[in-house]
Amino acid sequence: MGKLQEFAITFDKNKVVYSPGESISGTVTIKVGQSLPCKAIKVNCNGFCGVTNKVNDTAWTVEEQYFNSTVSVADKGTLKQGEHTFPFKFLIPASAPTSFEGNYGRIIYRVRAFIDTPRFAKDYNTEKPFYLLSPLNLNEVPDIWGTCSSAVTQQFTYMLVKTGTVVLKAQTDMKGYTPNQIIQVTANIHNQSGKSTGNMAASLMQRVTYETKRPTHDLRTISEVEGGVVKAGKEVEWKEQIIVPPLPQSSLAGCDLIKIEYYVKVSLKSPDVMLTLPIHIGNVSLDKKLQPSKKAAPSSSAAAEDTPASAPASAQASASATDTSTSASTPTLPPRPAPKPAPRPIPRSRISSHNSPSAPPAEYHQGAEGGTPLNDGFPNKRQSQLVSPNAFSYAPGLFFSQNQQQGGPGTAPNGPMFSGSSGATAPYPPGNGASLGPSPLIVPPDYGTSGYPQEAPPSYDESCNT
Repeated sequence: MGKLQEFAITFDKNKVVYSPGESISGTVTIKVGQSLPCKAIKVNCNGFCGVTNKVNDTAWTVEEQYFNSTVSVADKGTLKQGEHTFPFKFLIPASAPTSFEGNYGRIIYRVRAFIDTPRFAKDYNTEKPFYLLSPLNLNEVPDIWGTCSSAVTQQFTYMLVKTGTVVLKAQTDMKGYTPNQIIQVTANIHNQSGKSTGNMAASLMQRVTYETKRPTHDLRTISEVEGGVVKAGKEVEWKEQIIVPPLPQSSLAGCDLIKIEYYVKVSLKSPDVMLTLPIHIGNVSLDKKLQPSKKAAPSSSAAAEDTPASAPASAQASASATDTSTSASTPTLPPRPAPKPAPRPIPRSRISSHNSPSAPPAEYHQGAEGGTPLNDGFPNKRQSQLVSPNAFSYAPGLFFSQNQQQGGPGTAPNGPMFSGSSGATAPYPPGNGASLGPSPLIVPPDYGTSGYPQEAPPSYDESCNT
């Protein structure tokens, strides 16, 4: 074993993890079997980051130093036979980043001891690493509150001819997590094609960038959960959970050579559809008590939604017309063009064509949504909006015959369906086919607003008398 029998570094209280700004102290123990001459005994404490282009290589291409301190614990002399201890103490800078070990780079902190011997004699050295943790408080990260969401629409071709579309939307319940917390992932997949998709999946991804002349990107899948398929023409909501394992924090504050990012990847195996949801991994979890309050006035915002300042005057006028027509006992009709001359007087037939139509069969009044009377107007409006979106563009001076035929003279075209129908902007009718009124295409023409034939049609009473 030679002269040197023991050469070791011990930290006080056997502490291994330290924080920036903290002091690190300990002792160097040297045990020799016989006298050992030396020029000096020194203890060094340093921290640095090294980056390389090869996996697990320590021949650093680029280095970044954070601190490097050396103290001499013994001067020139001779170590007598036996055991000797030398205390040391260093102050860790507050700007030092958290320790990290990756495939292409590391942030290393260590204490080293050296025994300098006379010329032609063997030098001795030893070292012991320690770890630095600068906790990342997620509550201090900008824009950390709320959910993280994204959406993507992907068109693809299958069977060499047909094309399809898949709409993928996903979100996480929070933007920041700590180890052992659960990420709640919600995804909505709308398969607008004639082909079933592949399995859906959600993955927690880690992306580490090592800054060199040619940056190296190390992408790893930390954990993954998989779901089922989405059949042709179907829309599915998928919910899953991912447990966050022990991971390095997102931010290595103080380090310019290594950058760590995390995100949740939601994807389909076929077609190739994918979106990412960036998140943060920290050490101090989010505290809802620290969430900033939302200073919003619900009443003013609601009023702005009901009557926007930028809405045209015609829309506000139509809204007031709706209220008037609903409360008035005698319904009023919108202005219509003056009728052309006809051989017979027609005012009576014009009124009867609105109140007592003769063309639809008797069961027409019971055909809308399980027996809802025709003068209700609500179910028929739902169908008219799905078929003809122009029903929303009503303004005084414009007259749509189908609106009058369906809803009756007392129902304004932008009445309750404008604010109460959730399917007004839906591109397709509901899949079950229920609760749909009759098509406006089967409603008889309004003779009062169209060009008259050479001979006017008989009125309802005249038809009955005949």
